Amino acid sequence: MTPFPIQEMTLPVALSGTDVIGQAKTGTGKTLGFGLPLLERVVVPADVEAGRATPEQLTDAPQALVVVPTRELCTQVTNDLLTAGKVRNVRVLAIYGGRAYEPQVEALKKGVDVIVGTPGRLLDLAGQKKLDLSRVKALVLDEADEMLDLGFLPDVEKIINYLPARRQTMLFSATMPGAVIGLARRYMSQPTHIRATSPDGEGVTVANITQHVFRAHNMDKPELVSRILQAEGRGLAMIFCRTKRTAADIAEQLEKRGFASGAVHGDLGQGAREQALRAFRNGKVDVLVCTDVAARGIDVEGVTHVINYQTPEDEKTFLHRVGRTGRAGNKGTAVTLVDWDDIPRWQLINKALELDFHEPEETYSTSPHLYELLNIPAGTKGILPRAERVRAGLKAEELEDLGETGGRGGRGGRGPAATATVAEERPARTRTPRQRRRTRGGAEVSAAPVTPVAEAPETAAAPAEDEPRRPRRRRTRVSAASAAVAVAEAAPVAAVVEAPVAPVAPAEEAPVQPKRTRTRKVAVAETTPEPDFQIAPPSEPVKARRTTRPRKVAEAAPAAEAASAVAEEAPVQPKRTRTRKVAVAETTPEPDFQIAPPSEPVKARRTTRTRKAAEPAPAAEAAEAPAKPKRTRTRKAAEA
Repeated sequence: MTPFPIQEMTLPVALSGTDVIGQAKTGTGKTLGFGLPLLERVVVPADVEAGRATPEQLTDAPQALVVVPTRELCTQVTNDLLTAGKVRNVRVLAIYGGRAYEPQVEALKKGVDVIVGTPGRLLDLAGQKKLDLSRVKALVLDEADEMLDLGFLPDVEKIINYLPARRQTMLFSATMPGAVIGLARRYMSQPTHIRATSPDGEGVTVANITQHVFRAHNMDKPELVSRILQAEGRGLAMIFCRTKRTAADIAEQLEKRGFASGAVHGDLGQGAREQALRAFRNGKVDVLVCTDVAARGIDVEGVTHVINYQTPEDEKTFLHRVGRTGRAGNKGTAVTLVDWDDIPRWQLINKALELDFHEPEETYSTSPHLYELLNIPAGTKGILPRAERVRAGLKAEELEDLGETGGRGGRGGRGPAATATVAEERPARTRTPRQRRRTRGGAEVSAAPVTPVAEAPETAAAPAEDEPRRPRRRRTRVSAASAAVAVAEAAPVAAVVEAPVAPVAPAEEAPVQPKRTRTRKVAVAETTPEPDFQIAPPSEPVKARRTTRPRKVAEAAPAAEAASAVAEEAPVQPKRTRTRKVAVAETTPEPDFQIAPPSEPVKARRTTRTRKAAEPAPAAEAAEAPAKPKRTRTRKAAEA
């Protein structure tokens, strides 16, 4: 068996213990280029039996570490190393996210020789002191440029800090940008840079891959892809998309058209991703629609066609996508569909890779040159005939329960496997949903209405004990009803000497509802009906509510007869002014008995500026002609 150029050039240098930077095209055997030196450096019981090592050199801690960027590549490298180390019985363990911690921790306790893992899970176990990296003799960074692109450089540096200073370090990738060279200078000791080229060509891809680039419309791509998949001699096919949503949509459309398709993208749980890859390897699925997570290192035998449904981001991604076909000397076909909006991006990729497709030919699903170039039978439609639907499909592959953790790749993922798992674990609803109760201010709306404090008069009854109490709103203004009640309560009733006052109050007969106005008004003081007995004059006059500045009101007439005569002839009508008015106090009907004059006149509501009213006329003049209030620019006081 003839080794590949990268293997032939790398094995002698790597077996000597020298640091290596290996660069070769995709599909040229880089995995065994670093895998065989790792397996040779590991000390196993077979070496002790053969006399090549002492029993003291045996350990259950890992002796070699391989860091990869994706989970799919992790499982593939693990399988390759298990196959290569089967003769010596080397223990290889894959550590990556999306699986339960417990099986991996149990395997570490039993003992491991080589670990292949992703940076995130390696750091988790190393930080929990469940992974001992102090005995590692060799470190390999596979697809180093991809780890830098995905932002794994800080994690890789943390992992390197867990390793011993004296070790062998090897970096392998198909592309080697300047950042990888900088990483090598910091963490490698005098590395040997090996760049292997195949003798059959000098291009960036292997010579046995046929390239086709078409300019296609986005709405015609599903139909075009369906006809390409029916080309003569087509085996397994991989379709690469730029977004997860597009990958899921195309896989669903192809399944409806009769193709056995599966999907691999980041929104699926790890169990669903591995189920699709196993079905693809086993031949149950012949079309795998995936994102760039499957563009690195995936090696499946029998892949004859690779279709770039969407233009890749850069030339490195394009090389890794196309490299999934034409591996190990086999022939393959790569088809790239470029939309009108992606023409500038494709021209940059074409220039960087020095290809001959600067202006892709406009192609539709019915174009004759499409059938001719890809060997599509004439009359092929976009739906696979029922006679050719011989694949078992994705559902024929068993979905393995990996004990997936939460997050995007776990049971909380949005893939079909994660959805089915959640549906099985979640019990059916057995109770009625809780009904929401509408409340207002801490009390239910359906309960008995409570009169707000601001709207109810002060004489209202207190709320019941069982009703919830509300905080009282403080108001700076007093309503008209409250003022009336206050005036009525402060009336000469307090000065009663001989007999009690009539028990009926005006506020009890009809509660006064306050009116909302833009200004404040003084309520009319209602008088009580005259009793049939003598009432002593009050010691002090009843004062109305004060506002700002005091204002004096004209004194009443000394004689009660003059006041009653004036009231009988004509009540004083206040004139309209430009400002606010003071309500006129209503006079009481003339009683059948003598009433002593008050000691001091009743003062009306005081307003703004102090102003003295004109002195009242003598009793005789008041009896002849009623006094008229004077016009003022502010408020007027009612005459007694």
